[in-house]
Amino acid sequence: MTASIDPVALAAQLIACHSVTPATGSSFDILEAALHQAGFSTHRFIAGEAPDGPVENLFAIRGTGAPHFAYAGHLDVVPPGEGWSSDPFTPEIRGDMLYGRGAVDMKGSIAAFVAAAARKPQHDGTVSLIITGDEEGSAVYGTVALMDWMAENGHRPDMCLVGEPTSVNRLGDMMKIGRRGSVNMWIEVAGTQGHVAYPHLADNPIPALVRILSRIEAITLDTGNDWFQPSNIEITDIHVGNPATNVIPASAKARISIRFNDEHNGAALIARIEAICTEESARAALVGKISGEAFLTAPGPLSSLVSDAIVAVTGVTPELSTTGGTSDARFLSRLCPVVEFGLPNATMHKLDEAASVEDIRALADIFEKVIDAALTPA
Repeated sequence: MTASIDPVALAAQLIACHSVTPATGSSFDILEAALHQAGFSTHRFIAGEAPDGPVENLFAIRGTGAPHFAYAGHLDVVPPGEGWSSDPFTPEIRGDMLYGRGAVDMKGSIAAFVAAAARKPQHDGTVSLIITGDEEGSAVYGTVALMDWMAENGHRPDMCLVGEPTSVNRLGDMMKIGRRGSVNMWIEVAGTQGHVAYPHLADNPIPALVRILSRIEAITLDTGNDWFQPSNIEITDIHVGNPATNVIPASAKARISIRFNDEHNGAALIARIEAICTEESARAALVGKISGEAFLTAPGPLSSLVSDAIVAVTGVTPELSTTGGTSDARFLSRLCPVVEFGLPNATMHKLDEAASVEDIRALADIFEKVIDAALTPA
């Protein structure tokens, strides 16, 4: 028997949960109840401790065997900030828009997929949901922990759709087939504090840091390629913290961020910047943290399957893109081909975040066609 789940009503229920990252609790309770109604079995677990946890994760599954189609998403949201027209965790429909934190990113998408899956209770193969509570945070105890649990329990999807808000001007105009990688680096040059009138008794670290940053700023990593824009290096912070006018400081620090395409990897970029640091100062140190590697799911069966569903519902042919920030697709791409598609993203992370009621319902229709195409009807 086909279950009936209203995607807009479910989205509103999820929005009403205060699930600022890292999220646990009520939003998972509501989602789990809807998934049970749609015939899924679920497994929930909490991972990690403060400051990056605790994080709640949920894996839901229905059916057996191949093909295995997975949907991935997150119930956590960014802090709402001040200045909303209405309470950010009290969902409100004004006109044809559903307002509330997470409406776009990405509780509306999750609700649309659950509603779509509820319409399709009979199918060959397997459909699953990979839902985390820390995509907006450190991403330490979320999707990566879920993937570890899935591996231990023999669950490996053949393809995955991440429901991030990828549309730009209207529903269906863009989907993501890859993302650039991200790496952050912290540079510190040690010096010797002293009086500015006696520089021979001190060692000013600032000139060495300036030389390092000048060399970094002059780097052109690449000019882009068929699917990716050029990689870019940005200096995001410089800090000395010297309140005195007559003191040579003991250290100088800077931070850089690199968004890189698939011509690079994080470890090699860290090594390249570290070499510059040590060439300019024996007292320079660098710490690098890779947030994710670049990945590309070349146009093929999965992107065609999703694109065809979008065209069928909206009449719009989506642009295949790799632009934007990182998402949990950077982890899931290790398992299987991954694409991302979801609601228009104009208000994500903004005050008065809102999704069109019509778009949420149309997204459920698109997801229904995706499920149809991915899983052979029984």
